[in-house]
Amino acid sequence: MRSSVTEMRAANESRTSSAAAHYIKRAFPIYLMVLPGLLSIVLFKYLPMFGVLISFQQYSPFRGIWGSEWVGLDHFVRLFTEQQFVTLLKNTLFLNLIDICFYFPAPIIFALFLNEVRARWFKATLQTVVYLPHFVSMIVVVGITVVLFASEFGGINQWLDVIGLPRYEGLNDPDHFRWIWLLQNIWKEVGWSAIIYLAALASIDPTLYEAAKMDGANRWRQIWHITLPSLAQVILILFILRLGSFIDIGFEHIFLLQNPLNLAVSDVFDTYIYRIGVQQGEFSYTTAVGLFKSVVGLVLVLTANAIAKRSGKEGVY
Repeated sequence: MRSSVTEMRAANESRTSSAAAHYIKRAFPIYLMVLPGLLSIVLFKYLPMFGVLISFQQYSPFRGIWGSEWVGLDHFVRLFTEQQFVTLLKNTLFLNLIDICFYFPAPIIFALFLNEVRARWFKATLQTVVYLPHFVSMIVVVGITVVLFASEFGGINQWLDVIGLPRYEGLNDPDHFRWIWLLQNIWKEVGWSAIIYLAALASIDPTLYEAAKMDGANRWRQIWHITLPSLAQVILILFILRLGSFIDIGFEHIFLLQNPLNLAVSDVFDTYIYRIGVQQGEFSYTTAVGLFKSVVGLVLVLTANAIAKRSGKEGVY
């Protein structure tokens, strides 16, 4: 009896292993396609995590990681007691808040608008025009803005001089800096960010709209009761993922627009890390700042995902 049970188990294991081998062989091209991305994540995301150790050290390039002096939480204490910490946190939070309030809904609105367009030629043309800015470097985008609005030689200001109107000093005005940054983000990325929403819209069952029409629902009612609920899960997942970079506003765009006149509102953690870490060589301290940003993002993602799960929604995991 025992021998027959053992033989059955061995046969089942053999069938399972052969089925797994067959599946791997059939899906091998897909695994091969995924391999470069997986390697890049391991090499550039996971392996550098080892360097987080220097945030607890007084790191010296000459001594290396294991030879540098351990200082514990001293760098974190310095960060939270730094006079600039409140300003950095306030600027970063404000930029992220206006980004979530204005930029995050923009691709959703654009996708809904594009979904309602019936003329295919107009829809295709509009998609192409709005997608193109994504492929333009942010350096070029900021450069165009400077050329147009620079206080002395900007094309717009020269034209304003001709017609006798005051010059626009938005790039040097702290009150205008944030909105210029936001508008550039929207102009450059709204079309590209809308792709995932358009894909979700394409998966909605057309019979739902036909049934709604039979019930007398107009286009606004169809959008409110069919389209938006169908997009709700995608919107929720992308919102949770967006919270992961809530403190990580990005370096390049801010740095390119930054100047001494708008520094009071444009100085964020990323530019602070560049200034103190790269220019002044305080690697351990700025690594601690970067670790603080990562921990805040992780906590926000976990919290938002837990709230979504408790509300009966599907979270990120």
